[in-house]
Amino acid sequence: MHRPGILLGIALILFNTPLGFAQPVPVAHRGLAGYAPENTRAAFQACLALRLGFELDIRRIRSGELVVIHDDSVNRTTDGQGQVADLSLKQLQGLDAGRWFHPDFAGERVPTLAQVFELCRHEKLEPRLIALDLKSFDESLATDLAKLVREFSLRDRVVCIGLAIKDPAVRKSLKAADPRLPVAVLAQTRDDLKSALDDPLADWVYVRFLPTSEQVAAARKAGKWIIAAGSQYSGREVEHWQAAARAGVDAILTDYPLELRQATK
Repeated sequence: MHRPGILLGIALILFNTPLGFAQPVPVAHRGLAGYAPENTRAAFQACLALRLGFELDIRRIRSGELVVIHDDSVNRTTDGQGQVADLSLKQLQGLDAGRWFHPDFAGERVPTLAQVFELCRHEKLEPRLIALDLKSFDESLATDLAKLVREFSLRDRVVCIGLAIKDPAVRKSLKAADPRLPVAVLAQTRDDLKSALDDPLADWVYVRFLPTSEQVAAARKAGKWIIAAGSQYSGREVEHWQAAARAGVDAILTDYPLELRQATK
């Protein structure tokens, strides 16, 4: 497809974006959603070409597959109507998930998680980081998710967020499915950090505050990584991005990953 190539060219021209590996890793919320329809292969392909991390949303559909879509209905991001959980894969992928964004993206489909992982392999570009936002959870989701992550050799490239960050039962289920599957725990405020660092089920801490370098060092000592997210980072928050980068966080989740990279290079 030619569209991600066009996106790459636009990004390089507008933002003078380097293709290096400067920290922190910019994690593009729902893919490069400012340039392509969210949670589609076009958006993720652009992230791979630009060497960005990306976040995606996971739900289960009626026919059993794990699919990538944010809302519990298809109404906003496709030309269809109805609840995601009520649809079969054939029904879901019969919907157009791109035209709403721009006519050039007509024909984009809601991908399965396996199709997104396959895209990473097909492009022969390892993703910087994939944040797996679990929007729904059931008794077999952890097993199915862990199997896919192993199948595509992505254990060292993913982190489970969403329901996992708040619910210890979800973290326990994920770790039972695969002890090496990376999982995050929430630290909403500085006061939450100690318990997050002590959590034996977490490999990452998902912070919604601006950590200090000492707090990041404490995470390192505890053997954990830091991903910064939330309203302090999601917008064009240059000062917050730069402060978090100086503190040494490992990744920042934002709607503006190209600007973040430019501001922290």
